Parts: sequence; C-alpha cells; structure tokens
Amino acid sequence: MTCSACRNGVEAPFDFTMAFHPILDLATRRVWAYEALVRGPDGQGAGWVLDQVTAENRYAFDQSCRVKAIEMASELFNEPDGPLLSINFLPNAVYVPAACIRATLQAADRTGFAVNRIMLEFTEGERMDDVNHVKAIIQEYKARNLVTAIDDFGAGFSGLGLLAEFRPDVIKLDMGLIRNVHNDHGRSAIIKGILATANLLDLKVVAEGIETLDEMLALQALGIDLMQGFLFARPQIASLPEISWPEPVSAAQTATA
Repeated sequence: MTCSACRNGVEAPFDFTMAFHPILDLATRRVWAYEALVRGPDGQGAGWVLDQVTAENRYAFDQSCRVKAIEMASELFNEPDGPLLSINFLPNAVYVPAACIRATLQAADRTGFAVNRIMLEFTEGERMDDVNHVKAIIQEYKARNLVTAIDDFGAGFSGLGLLAEFRPDVIKLDMGLIRNVHNDHGRSAIIKGILATANLLDLKVVAEGIETLDEMLALQALGIDLMQGFLFARPQIASLPEISWPEPVSAAQTATA
C-alpha cells in the first residue's frame, strides 16, 4: 500500500531539532514519558517552526518529525521498559495510514526503540476534514501496538465526541482546564466528569500545563497522577531536563487541596 507522498520520501523540508519535556507519574515518582517538541535550529520556539510548514511540505515535515524524535530519543532514554516517547502528529498529513506509518516503524526498528513505547498524539484543536479518516489512522496505529493520545483535550471542537469516535489510549487535559483549578469549582467539576468517562473507557489521563503546587495538589485530590508542566521541568533541547520533584504529600494534604 502506498501513495505519491510516501514515494517522495521523508527528507526534512527545513532544519529543526527537538526539545524534550517530561510527563511524570507522581504516584510512582518516575518519568512516564518524554514529549518531543519541535524547535528551530537556533532554539526558536514551536511557533517559528510551524510557520515554515505549508501544504506542500506538511507530509515531509510530519514524517521527519517522527523520525528525528525517535532517533534523538534512542540516544537519550532507550533503556528497556523506560519512559514512553510522545510525538505530535498532523492527522491531515496522513494520507494512507498503513503506508504513512512505515517511516516511523522503520526508524524504531533501526534505532532499537520499542514500538510500544511510542505514543502518537494529535490535538483536539486541529479541525478535522474527515473524522472517519482520523478514526482509521487511530485504528491503524493501535493495531501496530503504538500508543495513541488526544492532546489539548477540552479546548477544541468536538469534546467528548472525540472519545466515542476514536477511543485513544490517553487523553491530555488542556491547560485551560488546569489553570487555577484549585480555586475554580467549575473547572474541577468538568475534570471530574472527564475522569469518570475516562475510567469507564479505561483511558489514562494526563494533566498538562501544571505551574503551581496548588494546581498539582488539587489534581491529585481528583485522582490524577500523570502530570506535565513548568512546575516540574522546562523543555530541554536535544537533552533531558533536570526534574524538580515536589516533596511527597500526605493523603490529608491532598484531600484538603
């Protein structure tokens, strides 16, 4: 199975690199995953990089991001049973799912990075032209033993409808839901509802954008242990950042957050 874009190869359309940002499991005090984030060759932010993406180079960019992330991760954290590698992908850059995953699988095989430690995530905020096509992508990835995730959940166009359609393995709560959750009953109630649904569907939930200890404690009290944010670390280009682990808190502290 092939398509014209696949036949044209996956050479990067412009120069870029990757920064890595940890997702922590606070229950076990281990790094659960590292997310690969695009950066410019001179440290420019993701916005600068994405401004270089056009309709013509979107496929090559999406594919080269995956390959670069796997190659760099294999040098940084390739121990058996180590953290997952989380890679963002563009659903609208995937034409034939079974063909467009080949470069990802080949990079994993070449570097010895286990396929089941690769998580491919797409953002809820990206408007989708063809929901059935995205559903086929997710199904293909799951069949290949890849982990699938919806990023920025709660900020986009479809909300809980995405879970019914796609059934990913992981949802990452948008930082808009997280911000000041300890002082906002509405946000807390919404997160409780999402968690209840996720539990019924056997999905893991990651809270992203954590900036304060109060936010962390409030989310722990709701039952979330997987977290990502500047409270713990900032993304580091081409290396793994030093992590600032919060001091362990008692059950009583968490319950009163």
